[in-house]
Amino acid sequence: MKKLLAFLLALGLLGGAVPALAAEEPVPANPEGEPADVTVAAPAALPAWAYGEIADGYAMGLFGDEINTDAYSQTVTQAQLDKMTQVAADKLALLNVPANPDKGEALVIDTTRGGVLNALYQAAAAYSFEGVNAGPVEFMRAQGVVYGDETGLALDRPCTLLEAACFANRLILALYDGQNAGSLGLLWKAEGNGNTLYLLGSIHTDRNNLYPFHKQLRDIITGADLAAFELDFNSQEGIDEFVAMQTYSDGTTLKDHISAELYQQVVEALAPLGMTEEQVAMFKPWALSNSFTALSMQDETTSENAMALDLYVNSKATNMGIPVEGIETYAFQGRIFDELSPEYQENYLAMTLTMYLGMDAAGDMTEEERAAYEAALKEQDAIVDLWMDQWKNRDVEGFAKSYPKDDLQANPSDELNSKLFEGRDPNMIAWADQYLKQEAPRTGLMTVGAGHMIGKTGVVQGLRDLGYTVEAVPLP
Repeated sequence: MKKLLAFLLALGLLGGAVPALAAEEPVPANPEGEPADVTVAAPAALPAWAYGEIADGYAMGLFGDEINTDAYSQTVTQAQLDKMTQVAADKLALLNVPANPDKGEALVIDTTRGGVLNALYQAAAAYSFEGVNAGPVEFMRAQGVVYGDETGLALDRPCTLLEAACFANRLILALYDGQNAGSLGLLWKAEGNGNTLYLLGSIHTDRNNLYPFHKQLRDIITGADLAAFELDFNSQEGIDEFVAMQTYSDGTTLKDHISAELYQQVVEALAPLGMTEEQVAMFKPWALSNSFTALSMQDETTSENAMALDLYVNSKATNMGIPVEGIETYAFQGRIFDELSPEYQENYLAMTLTMYLGMDAAGDMTEEERAAYEAALKEQDAIVDLWMDQWKNRDVEGFAKSYPKDDLQANPSDELNSKLFEGRDPNMIAWADQYLKQEAPRTGLMTVGAGHMIGKTGVVQGLRDLGYTVEAVPLP
């Protein structure tokens, strides 16, 4: 069962080949101080003032993909408002602010702008935030939640989905910022030749109440002149190439490459997710394995949209008009898996399916086997929770100790782990070196798997060996 843990290493080494939530035409947010949060029509694209906010709201699960359709300009429904209010309440509860003894008056909650503000205010008024007892409008304006336009706050007008989402998003971020709270990230700062490159180590999942990010980290993302990732998540050509690599094109199907028993187990496991046997049969073992790994890493703390953190960073940067670049290609990452031996791919699929099914996979195990299996699953959850907490608290030393990179490189017996490390750290170091050698001053952000940042061959040590100053970013 220890084998289960080996496959978790990819969380800190590979970028996910999933397109990010991104605006069709990135437009910078409105200038600071310009009041804007009133949507009165449904133009072809989101209004400019909203672009700086949708990545955060999507990551926290305040809304879904409907925000990129004309639905954003329609009146928010009561169900949508209830969802946003619950997300806000859940996020604010994590701040551990003392309860507010003054419950105040009952407020009118409906789908007008004023009613939406009342609903969100009640989520905040449950706690003793500074100034919260001033009332909904006063408190929300003080927190920068509502601006209105030149005609006023328009509290009696129906509230659009986009307006409601922005109100909820702003409230959560403002109160987290006021408490110096939010995820900090495994973050280093490299300096040289008058340039700065922030190094953000990613764990490619959404778990342990990852969002929102701390203001310090959000400001670093939006202040970059370039955002680099393992992959260019905005490259449709690359995504299409990767998708093609995941499916068979030689006339065979999954059934021809794995045992009949495993094939049936995979088909049955994916049926509840809406996949037919014909659809499942199209995919190669490694493609399904990566999906099972991603699904098994989610838990009750994962937001509804399950947005992996590097995809959030990409969306935040893209929507702010910051250029995005990929260090590796989709074809390169695809070959890491596609060139695995058939025997390894089948074993990989069996192990990741077991991770996904959890105790449902125990089946006919003996009592002793069930106990060992349950212990392995708990160990899996514990290590992922540890990594996520280290990420959120910027415990770079703790992560370096708990992620066994140097040991694995010293004993590269696992076929996949060898490929995950081989040649990749040097390429990332070379990319960072070239960025820092450019004409100054530049400030960039490089987001790659956290496993690539640490260890004897990692980006942090590699840049130090080249003479750059590299230090963990101080906690705010």
